[in-house]
Amino acid sequence: MTSEPVELGTAALSAAQVGELGDELYACLRQQRTVAPLRERHPSMTLDDAYAVSLEFLRLRVKDGERVIGKKIGVTSKAVQDMLGVHQPDFGFLTDRMTVADGAAVKIAGHLIQPRAEAEIGFILKERLLGPGITPEQVLAATECVVPCFEIVDSRIDQWNIRIVDTVADNASCGVYVLGTARVDPRGLDLAALEVRVTKNGQPLSRGFGSAVQGSPLVAVAWLANTLGARGVALEAGEIILSGSLVPLEPARAGDVFALELDQVGTASVRFT
Repeated sequence: MTSEPVELGTAALSAAQVGELGDELYACLRQQRTVAPLRERHPSMTLDDAYAVSLEFLRLRVKDGERVIGKKIGVTSKAVQDMLGVHQPDFGFLTDRMTVADGAAVKIAGHLIQPRAEAEIGFILKERLLGPGITPEQVLAATECVVPCFEIVDSRIDQWNIRIVDTVADNASCGVYVLGTARVDPRGLDLAALEVRVTKNGQPLSRGFGSAVQGSPLVAVAWLANTLGARGVALEAGEIILSGSLVPLEPARAGDVFALELDQVGTASVRFT
C-alpha cells in the first residue's frame, strides 16, 4: 500500500456552508445527538470540503478549551472498510478530553452516542514528522514507543450511515481512546506481524494483526504524515498517533467490558456504564 497522500478534489461548498456543518457537528457532540448524512444533503461535497468541515469542528472544540494532543487514522483495515462502506483511510484529531485511563469506566449517557470499540497500535512520537515524502522508515526513527490501545469510535451521523465525506467531516468518527500502560520501543519488533486478541465480557471477540492497517502500521502513519503535510500540518513530537483498527468494530453498551492483549507490547481494557 502507498504512503502517499490521498487526492482531495476541488472544494464545492461555500465557506458559509462549511461553517454551518461544523457548527452542526459541534452541537451534536455537545448534545449527544445525530444528524442525517451530510452527503445526502450536499451531494457535491468533496473530500476537501469534508476536511474543511472537520477543521471548523475542531476549531470550535479548541475554542471551548480542548487541546490537540495527537491525531488518528481511520478506516485503514479491510474489515472496517467493508463494514462501513468506506474504501480509503481518513484522519482526525485527538484532544485531551478524549483521553480515558486504562481500565477506567466510560459513561455512555451524556458523553457518547453510538460507540463502537476497536483495537489499535498507538504511537508516541519523539520527533516531528512533516510530509510530503515521509517513509515508514522515518516513522520508525521518529517513534519513541508503541502502546496497546482501544479507540472508542462514535458517529454524529444517523445509524452510522456514513461514507467517506461523512466520517471525514465528523473528525474521523472519533469518540474517546484508551492507552494501555505499557510503553515498548518498536525497534526490533515486526509491527505488521503483531497479533492482537480482543475479549468482550470475558469471551473471545476478535483477533487481528498489524498488517491489517495498510500492510503495516508504519505505512499507515507515513500516509498520515504525508496527507497532513499536504495541508501544512505536522505530526508533532510528543503526540499520540492512533494507527487504525486491527479488528472489526464492535458496538459497546452499558455493562460491557472490553480487554485486549497485543503480543510483545501489553494490554488495555475499558468498561462502559
